[in-house]
Amino acid sequence: MPATLSLNAIRKNCAKFAHEWSDCVGDEKQEGHEFMRELMQCFGITQHKAIAYERRSNRASTGRQGYIDALIPGKALIEMKSAGKDLDKAEEQALDYIHDLTDVETPRLLIISDFRRIRIVDLDSKMATDGSEDTGRTEFRLAQLPDHVDDLKFLAGYGMVQVGSREQEEASIRAARVMADLYEALDGSGYSDHEASIFLIRALFCLYGDDAGLWERDLFTEFLVTRTREDGSDLGAQLALLYQTLNTHVERRQSTLDELTARFPYVNGGIFAEPLSIPSFSSTMRDELMRACAFDWSGISPAVFGSLFQAVKSPEARRELGEHYTSETNILKTLGPLFLDDLRERFAEHTHDLTKLKELRQELRELRIMDPACGCGNFLVVAYRELRRLDTEILVRIRELELARKNNDEFQATMFFDDRGEHAEITVQLDHFFGIEIEEWPARIAQTALHLAHHQANREMERLLGQAPSILPLSTSAHIMIGNALREDWTQVCTPSASVRIVGNPPFIGQHMRSEQQTDDLRVVWGDGYDGYLDYVTGWFIKASQYFHAVPRGGRFAFVSTNSIAQGAPVAALFRPLLEGGWRIRFAHQTFAWTSEAPRAAAVHCVITGFDRGAPHEKARPVLFTYSTLKAQPEALPVKHINPYLVEGPDIFLKALRHPLSPNLPEVRFGSKPVDGGNLIVEAEDYPQVAADPIAAKYLRPFRMGREVVRGLDRWCLWMHTEDFDPRDIDRSPILKERVRACATFRQGSKKKATVAGAQTAHLFQENHQPSEPYVAIPRVVSETRFFYTAAHLSEDVIAGDKVYTALDPDGFLFAIISSSMFMSWQKLVGGRLKSDLNFSNKIVWNTLPLPEVSDKQRAAIIAAGQGILEARAEQPGASLADMYNPLAMAPSLLKAHRILDRAVDRAFGARKALETNEQRLTILFKRYQEMTATEN
Repeated sequence: MPATLSLNAIRKNCAKFAHEWSDCVGDEKQEGHEFMRELMQCFGITQHKAIAYERRSNRASTGRQGYIDALIPGKALIEMKSAGKDLDKAEEQALDYIHDLTDVETPRLLIISDFRRIRIVDLDSKMATDGSEDTGRTEFRLAQLPDHVDDLKFLAGYGMVQVGSREQEEASIRAARVMADLYEALDGSGYSDHEASIFLIRALFCLYGDDAGLWERDLFTEFLVTRTREDGSDLGAQLALLYQTLNTHVERRQSTLDELTARFPYVNGGIFAEPLSIPSFSSTMRDELMRACAFDWSGISPAVFGSLFQAVKSPEARRELGEHYTSETNILKTLGPLFLDDLRERFAEHTHDLTKLKELRQELRELRIMDPACGCGNFLVVAYRELRRLDTEILVRIRELELARKNNDEFQATMFFDDRGEHAEITVQLDHFFGIEIEEWPARIAQTALHLAHHQANREMERLLGQAPSILPLSTSAHIMIGNALREDWTQVCTPSASVRIVGNPPFIGQHMRSEQQTDDLRVVWGDGYDGYLDYVTGWFIKASQYFHAVPRGGRFAFVSTNSIAQGAPVAALFRPLLEGGWRIRFAHQTFAWTSEAPRAAAVHCVITGFDRGAPHEKARPVLFTYSTLKAQPEALPVKHINPYLVEGPDIFLKALRHPLSPNLPEVRFGSKPVDGGNLIVEAEDYPQVAADPIAAKYLRPFRMGREVVRGLDRWCLWMHTEDFDPRDIDRSPILKERVRACATFRQGSKKKATVAGAQTAHLFQENHQPSEPYVAIPRVVSETRFFYTAAHLSEDVIAGDKVYTALDPDGFLFAIISSSMFMSWQKLVGGRLKSDLNFSNKIVWNTLPLPEVSDKQRAAIIAAGQGILEARAEQPGASLADMYNPLAMAPSLLKAHRILDRAVDRAFGARKALETNEQRLTILFKRYQEMTATEN
C-alpha cells in the first residue's frame, strides 16, 4: 500500500475534489461531514485517528458545551458553515473550543469553510520574516485549493516545522515526554531493561511511521483500535504479530494473514528482527500507547529527540526532561568549520559550473563521518541531515543547468529516478556514518534516529525535486558499534582514509573524578605519554590522531571538550604529541557555555578544537572563534596560526616551574591549610561565644580565604602556631577541647596517611605557611569578568588560608606587577579555570611569567604606579575589592591609576608604544617567553 502521498498526487486529488464539490448545495448539516471526510482523504488521512466528528468541548466564552465539527488531534480543527455564512464568526467559534483541549489534542491549524471558500489559520504563526505581525491567515476560493496545497501539506505529514528550528526542538521535547509516560506504563510488563529498550524503539518507529508517511497514514493507530482489546490483555500478542510481520518480506508472509496487518510494508533493517517475549500489558499501557498515537510525530528533530529519548529511563532525568539536551546550534559549531562550511562555500563558488558541481557530489560520495563517542547519535544525525540537504541543493542546481542546456521538460522528471520513482542518485548514504557507543540504549536510539533523518531528508528531496525514493525496506544503516571507544580499534569500525571526518562530544572526566577503569583506559591509549593530570576526554584526541597513521596525508577531527585541556599543565602533555605528529589546529572555539536552550539548563564551559594535516596548499586559513561573554554569539576571526592555548600566536608549551623564570619576581607560596572539618575555623555566628572564652580568645586570629579577601568579609580561626601556646589551655577551655577533639576525629577518618598522622596535632593547621611579616594575599580564584587581578596587602596577624597565595613584597613591586593588564593577559592565557573563573597558580602562572630584566628606573616607575593603585583604592573607604573592581562601575580614578601602571609595566616587557588590547600584550608575552626559554627548547 502507498505511504504518504506525493505533493503532485495531493494536487491532483485536490483538483478533483474542488471540481466535484463546485456545484454542491453547501448545507452544513447535510453535507458537512462528507465534505470534510473527502477533503482529508485528498491528503491521505483516514478516520481512525484523524477525523473525530462532533467532538464535545466547552466554549471558553460561555462555559457551555458545544461540538467541534471535526478534530485531527495535534494537527487541525475543522469548522464547517453553510454556504454564504460568516467565516469570521466561524473562526471565533473554533478558537472558543481550543482551551478545553489537551496539549496533545491542540491543533496547529484551523480550517474554516462554507463550501465555497476555505480559510486556514496557522495558530503557531507569530512573526513574518520582515518583522511585521503575521496573522497566519490564508483564504481562497474552493477552485483555488490545488494552488494552496503547500498551506495544508502539514496534514499529509510534510510538516510546517522547519528542520532544525526552535519549533522542531519544542515538538521533540513534547514527544520525549510522551515516550517517558509510555516507559513508565511498561512497569509490570515483565520486560527486562534490554527488552524495554527494544520495545520503545519499535514503538517510536511505528508512531513516526503513522504520521510521517512510512506507510498508510494512521495504519498503526487503526491496528491498535481495531485489533486490540481495550483492557490491553491481548496487546502484547498483537504487537508481537505485527512486529513479526514488519520483519517479513511481503512475498513470504502467510496467505491467511489478517488483511489490515498485511497492509504494513516490509521494514527490514533489524529494528523488528529480535524476537521478544510476549509481555503482560494492561489497559493503562494501551491507553498510553493510544495517547502517543494522538501526538504528531512527523515534526520531531531526530537529533534533539534522540538526546531526550535517551533520558526517559532515568526517573531523575524524566523529571527534568527537556532541560538537558545538546542544541543543534552547538553541534553545528563543530561540524561547520570541520567540513560543512568548506563544502557550502565551494557549492556557492561553483554554482554555475556543472563539472565542478558533479565533482563536489563525488566528494560527498566519498566522505565518511565517524563519531567515536556518539551517544544517541545527535552529531551523526545533524551531519547526515546537512550533507543530504547540500546534496539535494546540488541536484536541484544541476537539474536547472541541465534543463537550460537541453531545454527538455521531460528530462526534469526522469533525471534522477527510474520509472517507479524508487531509485535516486543519492550520494550521501547512511552506511557512510559510523559511531562507537559504550551503552546499548543510546546506540539503538542513534541507529533509529538516523533512519528517521533519512526519511526526513527524502521528504525534503521530494519537496524540491518532485520525487524521492522510499526508505522502506531499509537497505542500509549506519554502523554503530557498542563498545568502549578507548579500547576498540577504530580502524575496524571505519576504514581510514583522507575523506574521514571524526567528530564528537566525548565525556569530560577530571583526574579526581575518574574511575579506576577510566584511568586504565587512558594509560592504554597514551602509553608512555600518559600524564595523570590529563582529562579523560584527551583519550579521544590521541586515538583520533593514531587512527590516521595508516593515511599518508590528510584527515580531520574535532571534539568538544572541557576548557581545561587548553589551560595550565595539561596543555603540553596533550598538544605537543599532536603537533609533533604533523597536526595543526584548523579551528578553535574559545571558552563558551555549552548549554541547552531550555529553561534552567545546565551549562558546561567548553572549547571546541579542530585539527587537520596535509600539504600547505591543502590547508585552509585557521579560524578562531572568540566570545565576548560565555553565552554570546561567536565571532569568527581568520588568523595566521592558533596555538595550544587557543589564541593566535606561536606554539609554546609551558612547564610548571618551582621558582620564577624572571629573576625580578619574588617567590609566591601557598596559604595555610587547616584540614580540620571546619573545627578550627570560627564563623561570624560563633565568634561572640569563642571571644567570650578568655583562653580560646588568646588564639583567635582573623582568617582569610580568597572570598574574604575579595569581598571584604570577616572570618576567624583558632591559631595555636604561636610561641606562647600552652598545651594545657586545651583542657582549660571547653571550646578548645571540643573543637580540637572534633578536628582529631575528622582527620582520623581520612584515607590519606598524612592527614591521619595529623590527628596527633589536631590543634594545629595541617600545613602552616603563614608569613612572619606583612604580605600580599593573592586569591586563588577570581571572577573572569574582572579587568584586573584583585590582590591585597595583609598584616602577618591575618592568617591566610589555602584559597590564598602569599608573597613578601617589601617595596610593592610584586603587587604592581600582579595588578597589571599584562599579568591578567598571562593569567587568562595559561592559568586554569574553575568553571570560567580564573584560577591562579604559582608554578604555572606566576613562575612562568616572562618578565625580562628591569632597570632601576623601570622598577621605581612600576612601584610608584602600584602605590597609585593603593591611593585610588583608599578613596573608597569601606568598599570591598569586589565593589571597587566591578567591571560595570569602576571609579574613574582607579581606572586612571591602572592605565598609568599598565604603561609602566608594558614598557618593562618591551612595548615601544601604548598597548590597548589583550592580543597586543600576548604577542609580546609569547616573544619574551620564547627568548627566556630558548636554551631549554
